Amino acid sequence: MILSISGVVLLGVVVFLFSRKDGLKLSHAVVCALFGFYLSGTSVAPSIAAGGTSVANLLGGITL
Repeated sequence: MILSISGVVLLGVVVFLFSRKDGLKLSHAVVCALFGFYLSGTSVAPSIAAGGTSVANLLGGITL
């Protein structure tokens, strides 16, 4: 688990630096996909899924 989390942190930092420095290119998108893949295998994944569901429900409930 420690190796998995350290990999997620490393890829997260790389994604952040890519998006801040150069914009997002194809190679950067591959790193982002790997980040998401490894992040889904951690203990944080259910919390992220619940947060995404909450935001979707919030946006779905907005009436104009």
